Amino acid sequence: MDKKTKKKLEVTRQKIQKLEQQLAGAKSQNDEPGEVERLTAEISKLREQADELKAS
Repeated sequence: MDKKTKKKLEVTRQKIQKLEQQLAGAKSQNDEPGEVERLTAEISKLREQADELKAS
């Protein structure tokens, strides 16, 4: 894995961590309808990207 791929993977992991924190907050407050689903979908997408980066 080259430097560029490692950096992309690290940034993706950071985004996932941030979104997981937002998801926890959204679950506890539940102010906006659909926010939990949106965050869950975005996390799933980023995890797929991370898996692709790991495979390359």
